Amino acid sequence: MLKHLAPHHYHTIAVWYLLQHSLSAFEKVRNYFGSCEQAVQAPHLAQWSQLGLHASHLKRVQDFQTETGQQDFAKLIDLVKQHTDFIVTPEDTAYPSQLLPYEDRPPIIFGQGQLDALLQPQISIVGSRKPSPHGRQVAYDFAFYLSEKGFFVSSGLAHGIDEAAHQGALQHQRTIAVMGTGLDATYPASNQTLRQQIAQQGAVITEFLPRTPPLQHHFPRRNRIVSGLSLGVLVVEAKQKSGSLITANEAARQGKLIFAIPGHIYSEFHQGCHQLIREGAILVDHPEQLIEDLALPTQWHINQKTQLHDQQPSQDSSSHIPEHLVGLYQQLDWIGQGLDQLAEKFTGSTAELTAQLMELELTGLCIQQSGLYQRCRAAY
Repeated sequence: MLKHLAPHHYHTIAVWYLLQHSLSAFEKVRNYFGSCEQAVQAPHLAQWSQLGLHASHLKRVQDFQTETGQQDFAKLIDLVKQHTDFIVTPEDTAYPSQLLPYEDRPPIIFGQGQLDALLQPQISIVGSRKPSPHGRQVAYDFAFYLSEKGFFVSSGLAHGIDEAAHQGALQHQRTIAVMGTGLDATYPASNQTLRQQIAQQGAVITEFLPRTPPLQHHFPRRNRIVSGLSLGVLVVEAKQKSGSLITANEAARQGKLIFAIPGHIYSEFHQGCHQLIREGAILVDHPEQLIEDLALPTQWHINQKTQLHDQQPSQDSSSHIPEHLVGLYQQLDWIGQGLDQLAEKFTGSTAELTAQLMELELTGLCIQQSGLYQRCRAAY
């Protein structure tokens, strides 16, 4: 629960609310006025009509300026505070760096649970909402194995494969759920307990404001976040026209690796996976194959294995990234960058950069190989 909203977050929410989650309209308004704060200043609201926005957005702007409109927005802000543990925008240091390259990245993310979870290496597991018992077991087993190795497993909290993947990864407290509604609701409602467990041990996030219902077109939007956060996407079971193929297509557009589990050639549950394999997805039958193909540093895996044997998995044993190191940690990736590359975006001196890199190495969050610095393990 949030006690206070930063002014930047408050103004971003206001624009996002007025434009009813429209990504294109949001960019148009922010680019025109230079910031969300400027956009919602009373003298500037009259200029929105010059931007070619949809009539429903302009009507909302008119209502927003009335006493009733202000009261309604104040109630929304109360709901945001009540149901949200953290908020991040692309302007915030803690915003997931893996989403920044995409033009359709969410302009705001509302979350419950651990914000640090979004910084960790993630693999998405998706599939049919009505899988076979075998498919559920495979999703659970792959998620269990990958989370044991230190990966966070992200999915969409839906019935079926999503549900099984979350349950498997919860065994090692490493899963992230991306929702197609606001945080004040759970869809499907039957996954309320699962959602609460994820919020306690990982993170539940959404780009949608409270009071947003589970409309059909929200779920493809959710899928781009699921794939965008991840290093790769695994499709466990999918029929020929499964919604999971939308996530796979988003992943392909984003340049991510796509993995698919093969099945019986006469099984309708696997037709979508077979189609993906024909189109270039990587056929896998063991979770270690994902790790090998994603080519994360060998040392990272050694550190994870040692850590898992030495520690009992519990929420109390987790350690968060020190606040003063989050910015530099965000700059690091899983491939490696030299000092010159890191210095281009680092705001401090070279001495401060090297000192923080050394501190990240000492805390086990960074490793240097052949002069390149890279993330090497999760902060949990």
